[in-house]
Amino acid sequence: MTDFRMSRRVFAAGALASTGVLAACGNGVGSRGSVTIDARVQATLEEMYRRYPNTQQLAGRSAGMLVMPLVTEAGIGFGGAYGRGALLVNNATVDYYSLVKGSGGLQIGAQQFAHVLFFTTQDSLTDFRRAPGWAAGADVEYVFSDKGEGATADTISTLSPVLAVVFARAGLRVGATLEGTKYTRIIP
Repeated sequence: MTDFRMSRRVFAAGALASTGVLAACGNGVGSRGSVTIDARVQATLEEMYRRYPNTQQLAGRSAGMLVMPLVTEAGIGFGGAYGRGALLVNNATVDYYSLVKGSGGLQIGAQQFAHVLFFTTQDSLTDFRRAPGWAAGADVEYVFSDKGEGATADTISTLSPVLAVVFARAGLRVGATLEGTKYTRIIP
């Protein structure tokens, strides 16, 4: 009987790991590179502006935006996340970035989500672009809304030099945080 239980646990862990690996296939790995990323970035921005109209004002006041259209995160005890996106300045793509995150602790499940980082000051954008690998930390302020309403650009632009909107979650994992996430410039 013990062997059967162990086999079910191993099967469940393998199935969950496979789900995470298969979900990561939708992140653009092995795709047409920049064309695919640009199309996903545009669709993500349209969805964000539709769901959270006040983000249009925030985008207009920001020095730049990093748009990560699809981040896949999975874990059983130890976990990780991966995604690819683009940095926009004046609504034009200037660079492409990957996101990598590792985590450990009490966790199980997988999820996918999109997020946009708004660099509200030129200094924060410059620091991001100059860093060989920028890690999101406690200095990122989150802006959430489940009703399409949020703080206005006047109130949130003074709170932090980097603001994050995380949305379009799907999966069976609780929470989405960007702390400990590393962004690295890539050539798609």
